[in-house]
Amino acid sequence: MTRPSAPTTSTGDAPRLGLRANWRQFTLLAAVNAFVGAMVGLERAVLPLLAEEEFGLATRTAVVTFVVSFGLAKAATNLLAGNLASRHGRRRVLIAGWLFGLPVPLLLIWAPSWGWVVGANVLLGVNQGLAWSMTVNMKVDLVGPLRRGFALGVNESAGYLAVGATALLSGLVAERFGLRPEPFYLGLAFAALGLALSVLFVRDTAAFVALEAGARADRAPDRSLRRSFAETTWRRRDLFALSQAGFVNNLNDALAWAILPLFFASRGLGVETIALLAAVYPLAWGGGQVGAGWLSDRLGRTPLIVSGMALQALAIATVAAGDAVGVWLAGAIALGAGTALAYPTLLAAVGDAVHPHERASALGVYRFWRDTGAAAGALLAGAAADALGFRGAILLVAAVTGASGVVAFRLLALRRPSAMITPVPGEVA
Repeated sequence: MTRPSAPTTSTGDAPRLGLRANWRQFTLLAAVNAFVGAMVGLERAVLPLLAEEEFGLATRTAVVTFVVSFGLAKAATNLLAGNLASRHGRRRVLIAGWLFGLPVPLLLIWAPSWGWVVGANVLLGVNQGLAWSMTVNMKVDLVGPLRRGFALGVNESAGYLAVGATALLSGLVAERFGLRPEPFYLGLAFAALGLALSVLFVRDTAAFVALEAGARADRAPDRSLRRSFAETTWRRRDLFALSQAGFVNNLNDALAWAILPLFFASRGLGVETIALLAAVYPLAWGGGQVGAGWLSDRLGRTPLIVSGMALQALAIATVAAGDAVGVWLAGAIALGAGTALAYPTLLAAVGDAVHPHERASALGVYRFWRDTGAAAGALLAGAAADALGFRGAILLVAAVTGASGVVAFRLLALRRPSAMITPVPGEVA
């Protein structure tokens, strides 16, 4: 009987799991995800103002349609990305994501009506769903189970630091040159560089998945999307708890993206100050995620998830209650810090809970619900702002966030990741 050969990488070398063994590809993927995040950062400070000043949208519900289209497109793409990666490979899906992102800056530059902006955000959602999903999966594949939280902290940190930095940069450009077209020229460079790195230097990680799966005693489950959707959505209480927390986490992000800039403008702030407040939140979010991922590998996932949701609720309530730039700045920083605690930890917890061969699909379903939260949050916050005013809408989102943290506390087990993972022989931490 012929013994099966060991899996190999695209270069022909036998794969070794671990950060030190794969630091070059790991660093490259972090750089790629920074460009993915920068594509979203372009819109953070500029698009809500553009909606009112250039396109004349009168209601908050109409303004948030660009976030709704983005969130729904990204959510649906996340749902399919795992299965696409399992069938066609992570690298090919990553490259496809960049091809969808290339037209986005041009559509925003040339848009003659708000419908074009909404359409551009559909493409941006597909870009994020494919490209960001693959950087998540590929980093997890490379490092193995022992450093999963840290790997995801680095990935999300790179992405959201880029979101914050680009939000600030695009706001400064808009303050000096106008809301269009100059801020979106940056996007052309980001998309071209991200695509070039992905095509020329990124390598697929299928061999690393096979290596990790081979070290497990349990048999791989049926990898159907229907099964993964049911397991992650309602059958397993731990995965349900993670999915609902992710949903609410991005509901908060939609509030920060679409409503808070309008709230600050209504209080008389200029574009430059609004850009600063729009940037500080993702910068704090991005900067805190490496430490949060590292802590979750040692303390367990649940404490960081629950404390992160609680801090987000407190921060959003602070923004609603405040009436000065200093208070809003503190609230934005606290919101970013709370998100940093929960965001990579939720991803790592999903990765802990499923078989390696099921991981891409389970993460896709989790990310589907998480990014559906962005669309739901935009609609909820927009409608609430029209009905209750800005402060009422913000307080409503704070209450929903607190309730989500309570659900996570009740349903998630308080255990360390080491009790859930299977170390792989030869894995290099």
